[in-house]
Amino acid sequence: MDRTRNDWRRKTADEVIRAYADIPRLPTSPGEHQVAEALAERLGGLGCDSAVERERATASYALPIGALCVAGLAAGVVSGRWGRRPAVRWVAGAAAAAVAAMIADDVAGGARWFRRAVIPHRRAHNVVASGGDRSAARTVVVLAHHDAAPSGVIFDQRVMRWIIRRFPRLIAAVHTNPPIWWPVILGPALIAAGALRDSRGLRRAGLVLTATNLAVLIDIARRPAVPGANDNLSGVAALVCVAESLHRTPITGLRVVFVSAGAEEALQEGIRAFARRHFATLDPDTCFINLESLGSGHLALLEGEGPVRMRDYAEPFRSFVAKCAQDIDVSLTRGLRSRNSTDSEVPRRHGFPVATIVSLDPNRLITHYHLESDIPDNVDLASVVAAAELAEHVIRELAQEHKQPPTRH
Repeated sequence: MDRTRNDWRRKTADEVIRAYADIPRLPTSPGEHQVAEALAERLGGLGCDSAVERERATASYALPIGALCVAGLAAGVVSGRWGRRPAVRWVAGAAAAAVAAMIADDVAGGARWFRRAVIPHRRAHNVVASGGDRSAARTVVVLAHHDAAPSGVIFDQRVMRWIIRRFPRLIAAVHTNPPIWWPVILGPALIAAGALRDSRGLRRAGLVLTATNLAVLIDIARRPAVPGANDNLSGVAALVCVAESLHRTPITGLRVVFVSAGAEEALQEGIRAFARRHFATLDPDTCFINLESLGSGHLALLEGEGPVRMRDYAEPFRSFVAKCAQDIDVSLTRGLRSRNSTDSEVPRRHGFPVATIVSLDPNRLITHYHLESDIPDNVDLASVVAAAELAEHVIRELAQEHKQPPTRH
């Protein structure tokens, strides 16, 4: 891509990122609401029918997962202190196993009945704006999120960067990031195994691991929001650029719905609410383009994601987006998968074709991920602009009358 063009996109992206980065935007916070209102007004000024939708949501993943870790520790203590009685061991083991299953369910975006029943709920704020050809039967959803994450010691990248420098060939052969949620599930699972098998070693290992995970979650829960310039104001900025371009040069034959979700950093609470409210009204072949953390320098098209079990997105749409990138000379890495979760998992779970566009640095890391250093000056605007141009080209290709969107899987 010619980096000297798209000057207006670069200016718009920079302005959007700087406008919101200084506003603390934890999920369900007043700052999240403030940015949602400002973004809805901005999209309305670009000819979209925009609104802010208030949705019931939890404010953090740290609270429900932390509470479950406490329950797992309690089961471990009970099984250790009164474990001579087989009935006590079996009950404690079953409880710890249930805790492990509930953690897996929560982080994987399942039913989340524990979170829904036990954890206090507040209000997240989704921005939903309709543009393009509003009368068209076909729809594409451009997705981002405007809330920001808290930091934590666990997000320090220095150890990972040292490993990458020390073992570059090994890292180059890896195509997924580490499964960070597996140890959180493993802790109570070991407690359960120790109780059921009457193994002191397994039980103690589970207690140590679960206590460590709880300490990490407490550290995250007590932190304020990071600026979130890359994660994910870069995605919001690209979304605004697409809306502005479609306002400058309108399309026919395709409705474009711009969604900036709240509470993504509480593990996709905002997009889950959007699904409950809107998915039943969408055309079955609606496609989703998720713009996520675009300012790390080099764009990548994720093949799939899964905190617990890896699941790929629908291949026809991924290939279509990759072909669009070739058409406009946008470099797009393929073959990578994420053990983190994004808003893409919700439409994928409902069977919609999804393309998740992210960016990585030369070490295949998201720069300044969940760190206080995630500020506007550290965003690579060229990759943000490239993502916006790619998303727009995909939309214009789909809008052509002879094009048909890839079918759902």
